[in-house]
Amino acid sequence: MERLNPPRDRPIDPAAFREIVGRFASGITVVATLGDDGQPAGLACQSFASLSLDPPLIMLCVGKSSTSWPRIEAIGRFAVSILAEEHRDTCAALGRSGPDKFAAIDWNTSPHGTVHIEGALAIVDCALEAVHEAGDHLVVTGRVRALAARDDGSPLLYFRSAYAAGAF
Repeated sequence: MERLNPPRDRPIDPAAFREIVGRFASGITVVATLGDDGQPAGLACQSFASLSLDPPLIMLCVGKSSTSWPRIEAIGRFAVSILAEEHRDTCAALGRSGPDKFAAIDWNTSPHGTVHIEGALAIVDCALEAVHEAGDHLVVTGRVRALAARDDGSPLLYFRSAYAAGAF
């Protein structure tokens, strides 16, 4: 294995950093809510994790350049839909910019006013807890308000800059 520790005064190459952290397989989620205009606002997100059991908190990371996040943040609530392997098209649609990203996506509105992706492996409904700046991203924490899950299915994974399906 190539030595990974460069001299302390040498900056980390962004392309090398992306390639190395891309070796960590992650699930893919959709973070979404219903806007004041009655239209869904959402984004694809692979940086998601549980944070605390007491109180129940989750965290996710959103790029500062996201045009969807400001709409979600302004509402103050969101759902995280954990995608199944059959959601590749959903992820692709929500991963790009554009006016009607939800046009070809099956979704419904929760009792909390958030957007749930149909067929998701699990749903975590949250109230916005805090937002912290961290480099070119925002670290978002959400207080869990409701949970739901289906009993079958395999996750949609992301590994080395490509989709992967995990049979579990």
